[in-house]
Amino acid sequence: MTAQTPTHPPLPNDPEQTADPAGKTAWFGNQPVAEADKARRVHDVFKSVAGRYDLMNDVMSGGLHRLWKSSLIDSLNPRAGMHLLDVAGGTGDIAFRFLKGAGDLKGAGGQGHVTILDINDAMLGVGRQRAEKLGIKGRMDWLCGDAQHLPLPDQTVDAYTIAFGIRNVTRIDEALSEAYRVLKYGGHFLCLEFCPHLALPLLDRLYARYSDAMIPRFGQWLADDAPSYRYLVESIRRFPDPLTFEAMCGRAGFSKLSHRLLSGGVCAIHSGWKL
Repeated sequence: MTAQTPTHPPLPNDPEQTADPAGKTAWFGNQPVAEADKARRVHDVFKSVAGRYDLMNDVMSGGLHRLWKSSLIDSLNPRAGMHLLDVAGGTGDIAFRFLKGAGDLKGAGGQGHVTILDINDAMLGVGRQRAEKLGIKGRMDWLCGDAQHLPLPDQTVDAYTIAFGIRNVTRIDEALSEAYRVLKYGGHFLCLEFCPHLALPLLDRLYARYSDAMIPRFGQWLADDAPSYRYLVESIRRFPDPLTFEAMCGRAGFSKLSHRLLSGGVCAIHSGWKL
């Protein structure tokens, strides 16, 4: 059967409408595509931008993404002996911060372990190169895999993080269920993701204009790839608002749910526990 194109786009904050009832279509930015095709398209986007991904993050956020990721690690509070699964973390940004927090960098003698999973081998390649330059050996596993079908047994990890990756998943509810499955009881789920709208209307309008006008231009200038960065802008607007996403986490089984807005609501850290 061929994919059926939706007659109208879903509301940006309604993840239950990202595919038609038959499960045949999904939204790739503002474009309806066959559901089976979305993962390939997302893979192609990040393969295209992998080499300049961290530079582009610095340019687009004015360096703030570094503070947001550090805040995520502060919320996690790494400890010696903790096993972290970092999903969509191919470039290693979260993993390296975690190991430092767990006392594993600079000869601190900690015992943390991190498994980095990404669906894109190009992003994982960037992360491995960074690890070599930092002189990091051991305590890291690199897996190429899908957030919707994690290649890990039940109740395997102490914590699960995903930073700016879950909005690219075709079926977010399945990724959340997988996160719940692989966490041990007492495990911590943390998600850092952009919000579709800022809290202040005037600031929201200015941010929208900046996103539409400048981010694709930065992508063209620095990565020779404006379309990929236009997709990133569109994917943010189709991601659910914080309360809707929090409800999705609850349906997946997580308890003690909360979220914390950062930088005026540009992004949020979502927290949940497997109890």
